[in-house]
Amino acid sequence: MTAATRTFSLSDFDFALPPELIAQHPAPERSASRLLDGRAATPVDRVFRELPGLLREGDLVVFNNTQVVKARLFGEKSTGGKVELLVERVLQNHEVVAHMKVSKKPLAGGVLHMVGDFTATLVGRWPNEDGQLFRFQFSGEPHALMAAHGHVPLPPYITHCDDAEDERRYQTVFAKHPGAVAAPTAALHFDESVLAELKARGIHTAEVTLHVGAGTFQPVKTENIAEHTMHAEWYRVPPETQQAIADCRARGGRVLGVGTTTVRTLESWAAFGQADGDTQIFITPGFRFQVIDLLLTNFHLPKSTLMMLVSAFAGYEHIMALYRHAIAQGYRFFSYGDAMLLERQDFAKH
Repeated sequence: MTAATRTFSLSDFDFALPPELIAQHPAPERSASRLLDGRAATPVDRVFRELPGLLREGDLVVFNNTQVVKARLFGEKSTGGKVELLVERVLQNHEVVAHMKVSKKPLAGGVLHMVGDFTATLVGRWPNEDGQLFRFQFSGEPHALMAAHGHVPLPPYITHCDDAEDERRYQTVFAKHPGAVAAPTAALHFDESVLAELKARGIHTAEVTLHVGAGTFQPVKTENIAEHTMHAEWYRVPPETQQAIADCRARGGRVLGVGTTTVRTLESWAAFGQADGDTQIFITPGFRFQVIDLLLTNFHLPKSTLMMLVSAFAGYEHIMALYRHAIAQGYRFFSYGDAMLLERQDFAKH
């Protein structure tokens, strides 16, 4: 039975990870992280700055240029109860969509008094009256308020409070468009020297935007993975990137997606014909990739939708073997961890 025909359950994507391998801080230098070259059956241990030498002239590297915003805000209710908001997206008229952590949720119309001397008025739930998120109206421009008073929304497995290092390093060097509450972490390894080396070798680059939401950390709760509902994230594939992909194909180059967010963006565009909008694409083994040939990615949480995505891309057994190797060799995991280079497995050959 091949991965294309096998039925997978949530427990298939579980593995035991020693807690000490969860990276709490970034490597001293971005491109000094380790890189597990997993393109062949036998993995090769490398350093990230070797990546340009593993690609070919004419290849296209596609980045997610989203910018992480300081989306975590603190305040209190009129009763004095503490509240924490995590802004998921900014709407019009100073309104935002946010997660709310509070002992007792206020009613619609309730006013929160936020650190930074501004208010957040609860409008209702989002995207509908049964939604899990909340819609607030801020008393000022949301992006400006977050920049001045917010905190870097570090993932739940990073245990320290955000600091100046996180503000600098939990952000890519090419971040442009504010809107993400989690970094496109595979791209954190790129620095100016690696980007210059790509250019010097005749390797092309292009950009997409996908504003990574907190739902990326949402656990899958159903053993039958087909019952899982994916969170929605906004994306855009600009015309110049669409042309760059067409040009890459014409010259016989390969498309390298930097991170699972870039993969979800480009494969959503290919699958649905939409260059911008919300996507809830759920990529599991058996998925037919239309755009991505190579994938650069970090190491993901057990039982996560991202484990399912990389297994769909490179083959389930191969991914599990690579993870066993990474754990045995002490690779650093998750957002501040090391990276892995994968090649798409063509199930039609098996």
